[in-house]
Amino acid sequence: MSATNFNTKNDTFRKLMGNGLTYRVPRFQRDYSWSEEEWDDLWQDIVGTVKDGGEPAHYMGYLVLQSTDDKLFDVIDGQQRLTTLNVIVLAALRQLKRLIEQGRDVDATKQRLEGLRQTYIGYLDPVTLVARSKLSLNRNNDTYFQTYLVPLVENPPQRGIKASESALRKAYEWFSKALQDHVRGAADPGMEIARLIDTMSDRLFFTVITVTDELNAYKVFETLNARGVRLSATDLLKNYLFSVLHREGQHEHELRALDDRWERIVGQLQTESFPDFLRFHWISRRNFVRQTDLFKTIRSHIRGRAEVFALLAAMDEDMDTYLALTSPDHSNWPQGSKEQAKILKMFSVRQPYPLLMAAKRQLGDGDFERLLKSIVVISFRYNIIGGLQAAEQERTYHAEAQRVTSGEHTSLQHILEGIRGVYPTDAAFIATFAEKSIGVSQSRNRKIVCYILCELERQKSGIDPDLESPTLSLEHICPTHPNGGWTAFTDEEVETLTSRLGNMALLQTSANKQLGNADFDVKRPIYANSIYALTRDVAAIDDWTPNAVVRRQKDLARMASAVWRIQQLS
Repeated sequence: MSATNFNTKNDTFRKLMGNGLTYRVPRFQRDYSWSEEEWDDLWQDIVGTVKDGGEPAHYMGYLVLQSTDDKLFDVIDGQQRLTTLNVIVLAALRQLKRLIEQGRDVDATKQRLEGLRQTYIGYLDPVTLVARSKLSLNRNNDTYFQTYLVPLVENPPQRGIKASESALRKAYEWFSKALQDHVRGAADPGMEIARLIDTMSDRLFFTVITVTDELNAYKVFETLNARGVRLSATDLLKNYLFSVLHREGQHEHELRALDDRWERIVGQLQTESFPDFLRFHWISRRNFVRQTDLFKTIRSHIRGRAEVFALLAAMDEDMDTYLALTSPDHSNWPQGSKEQAKILKMFSVRQPYPLLMAAKRQLGDGDFERLLKSIVVISFRYNIIGGLQAAEQERTYHAEAQRVTSGEHTSLQHILEGIRGVYPTDAAFIATFAEKSIGVSQSRNRKIVCYILCELERQKSGIDPDLESPTLSLEHICPTHPNGGWTAFTDEEVETLTSRLGNMALLQTSANKQLGNADFDVKRPIYANSIYALTRDVAAIDDWTPNAVVRRQKDLARMASAVWRIQQLS
């Protein structure tokens, strides 16, 4: 390997498996989990490459390997695809074995079987039938793989086996049938099977990233940032923690119990990223760490059995808080806290999570809800309206999380003082709000603008608009694509002012549909009959001009400073 910490190249499946190298799925890596949907997708891709006039190459994605000697490679990412391709080869060998047993061109078929086995699968001892495979799987799958699939057992066990072993067996059966169907009617089925495997092996190719250690692998995963790769980052963290226990000689039953506990934690997250959760959890209790340095930090701090168990217990403790923040509709928090968490999620602001995790461990329900509401106010002023630097905000929240965790700050008042630095002053907030534009082509932004106007309406009239109601809609007073009746606005002013908050109003959906791009004189009577006081105020204006947009937005800004306000910090 080169002096650099990783290298990248494109390799075909033939080059990967036909070069005398061996591959190993790490002991605690994710189990085999592919099902018929993935098998069929892959099979259709393969058939598309091997047919006459088929595509000359098919890209299989990233394969991340770790090695220090360029002979034995740990498969850090891509084990599902690599395992499935090996199962396809084994299914092909099984079909060749059946042809031999049927007496079909026995000598040639034996040569093909042995040639394909030695190229892609490895050596099988003729006496003991013990496999010396080019690929070995993880601790839950390798015994079944080597005992039944590699030796081409005709009827592998299907009762009393793990779900992942069952998935391997079903893949073996599924591809056996697919191959059988593929060569049905062929004059020489053995030759057709061999041709398919050879062609497949030359035309399927991976981008192979080879790293020297886990730290570089984790950085690769964070850089690639695809969902499957992020799952592999989770596996990498799991492999390290479980290897700590393995080094200390823990019994298999304890490892399995811990494995179950790990899977429960990861399973609770569903679509959420485990490394994201782990980082928020970590910095709510310990030192600040960037996502790319998380694995390095974990490895330097978690070095013994007791520390592994303590980490898992602490993650368990923080999981409910994290899930309540990321999936508030499904939490058991009081309704007030749930509503504030929904707003924070709508904002897509996650920097406060470590502080909220720490505070949830210390504060009662009432003070925690008040803190959460205060953080929504800060997030609105700092992030939504201010668009200020998130990195500085994150460090402020982290520092306060440390003070809460250490016991230095134990009250809501202390915590609010600790985050004063990310609460924009009234003057700064009003000035920024008065010139804020928010494009609403994205549904998230449209919902945020509706939220802003709903809160201002509540302040103005006391009515409580339902943000989720289908009868509530967002109206651009000067349309984004106006007709000839809007001569007060130049093309440049239309471009810059129609997305200003001062140019937007709440309107009943039915009324909004009637208006379209109508002139202001047509819109005014509709506004005057609106149930929303702020919209009725627009009808009191004689003519809608650029100056009217600016004046109205300044009025809204002053009102907003009273709505999104923390008395203690103002």
